[in-house]
Amino acid sequence: MNSFLTLACCLWVILGTITAFLPMRRQMVPGIVLIAIAPILLFWIGFLHGWVWVIAGILAFASMFRNPLIYYYKKIRRLPVQLPPEFRK
Repeated sequence: MNSFLTLACCLWVILGTITAFLPMRRQMVPGIVLIAIAPILLFWIGFLHGWVWVIAGILAFASMFRNPLIYYYKKIRRLPVQLPPEFRK
């Protein structure tokens, strides 16, 4: 079970790297999927290895996805949201 977690986390990192290479318009769907999967992996890491690694994972996750997280935070709080020029029509 531990090796499957390692494989799943490595696959998540590789998919995140591939997503980062995509043009900005094509990053939305895979980025949302990665954001949705991250809490599951973090819970799994915490269950097997302890909360210290979960904190490290949350900090890494927040660092990588800071702009989408800020966007969704503002959208949920109904604050003005400014999209990047690539998404404006």
